[in-house]
Amino acid sequence: MEILIGVLVVCGILLFLFEYRVRRPEVIVLYETDGKIGIRKASFYPRHFSLPIKRTTQPIQLTVEATAAGNLGVRVKILGSVAPSLEYIHALIRVGGWNTDAVARAAEEVQVLLQGLIKEYTERTEISALSSQGLLEYLNSKSGITKEKFGVELISLVVQSLEPTDSQIAEALRQQEQARILEKTEKLNNEARTAAAKAKLKADEEIAEMEHAVALKKAELKAKELEKESEIAKRQLQDELERNRMRLAFEREELELLKSSPELLMLTPQAARLAEASQSLKNARTVISLTPQELSRGAELLGMFQTLLAKALEGKANQQKEMNK
Repeated sequence: MEILIGVLVVCGILLFLFEYRVRRPEVIVLYETDGKIGIRKASFYPRHFSLPIKRTTQPIQLTVEATAAGNLGVRVKILGSVAPSLEYIHALIRVGGWNTDAVARAAEEVQVLLQGLIKEYTERTEISALSSQGLLEYLNSKSGITKEKFGVELISLVVQSLEPTDSQIAEALRQQEQARILEKTEKLNNEARTAAAKAKLKADEEIAEMEHAVALKKAELKAKELEKESEIAKRQLQDELERNRMRLAFEREELELLKSSPELLMLTPQAARLAEASQSLKNARTVISLTPQELSRGAELLGMFQTLLAKALEGKANQQKEMNK
């Protein structure tokens, strides 16, 4: 009995080793139950009841001879890669079959689809309007079809080249592109010169505004300075007028004093000079210089002074006659 159990255990181990395999991370293990396809997630799987499919990408390379609007031939080369779509795995099995090469077979179908899409795009587009970027955007917009129909998704897609098959047309397109680039470059240069001129004009305007502000500030400061100078001059004039008024008042007081006491005229500097001149020269004429302030005393003072001088001279003459006798 123990031997039988041992034999069964050994047979079970051998059967397990023969039937089951370890699932690798880059492999999808599929199984079918009641017509539905599922994905095994366990680390071990029975190889005769499962289908391992690699999740690695499958490269695609395609060269398409198509025609643009006007029946002008173009040649398009594209490169890309596809990988299984877990969401549409049943479509992958439908296209590629229950086979480990299902992804490669689906990739072939994708190439056929891309060829049709490329021809569809080029046939309705002018040859001068064809561009790699436009074609790539169109193909990416249709990438959802590859999942639904073939169970694979586009991982990458690049338009390697897109050019007319006729060399003359290709040369004409190159010349047009060259002219367009030159025109664009000239336009950019003109815009740059215009922008530079505008920047210079703006800078000149700002400088002019600053200079104007400085001039206004200087004028304002000059006006304040002139105002201060005018105030100082006004004060000086007022002080001068005040001194003149005081001098005039003093002279009026002096005149009133001389009116009341005429004999004081002999004490004035003019009288002293006159007397000194009369003593030194008998027949000399004495010139008395009077300042404008002294002249302002008036004709009355001059008359009184003349009378006093006449009396003094008369007294001097009488005294001389008495001495001569």
